[in-house]
Amino acid sequence: MAMSVGDEPARPTDSGAVTIGRFRYLRAPRPLHFPESAEVPESRLHEDLCALLRALLRHAFALEHSVGGDQFVYWDPTDPRACLAPDTFVRLGTPDTRFKTWKVWEWGAPELAIEIVSATDETWDTKLQKYARLGVRELVSFDAERSPAVLRVWDRVESDMVERELSDEPTASNVLPGYWVVVTDAAHGPVLRLSHDEAGTRLYPTPTEAEAEARLAAEARIRELEAELARRQG
Repeated sequence: MAMSVGDEPARPTDSGAVTIGRFRYLRAPRPLHFPESAEVPESRLHEDLCALLRALLRHAFALEHSVGGDQFVYWDPTDPRACLAPDTFVRLGTPDTRFKTWKVWEWGAPELAIEIVSATDETWDTKLQKYARLGVRELVSFDAERSPAVLRVWDRVESDMVERELSDEPTASNVLPGYWVVVTDAAHGPVLRLSHDEAGTRLYPTPTEAEAEARLAAEARIRELEAELARRQG
């Protein structure tokens, strides 16, 4: 396997050239700084809705796909300003790791991005243009603070990001196996969820929900076995 550029530090030579890995270059590379984070104040509701989405998507898909959120996604290796920080994003076919930033030229563009609308967001037209340049296939926007809550979806159609006509929720994802639905949560009110079925009755669970479901199923099974044993002894 050939060593990639950058596997070794640059070593200057007497001529002013540098050796990097297997090759000599006429000058040292000029490094660019790609920040890993920025301080952007968000509401507690915004934080909770984002955390819920990331938790359920990681629980369902992290063994096969990468799930990120609140991390910079860079698509131009020459311009650190060319970036977005989706509330949640998914890259198919790459098992999840603890990456700090996502660089498209190294790992490919995310197919799915989700934005929970916030008062601190830049204008949506500007953000939509950035997502078009990033190369996502599906962009989901959810505004929980509107009454009623608003779900919007854009798809990449012939190199253009085009908004779907949604007469009613739910709507199928064209990236993940399931449907985007808005359900009422006791703690947070309207929340965006992914469901196995169009009716929204079989939601993809968060880890906490999955543990609770498994515990209830185990308790029900124990009761069945106890009842069966009582019948036999009777």
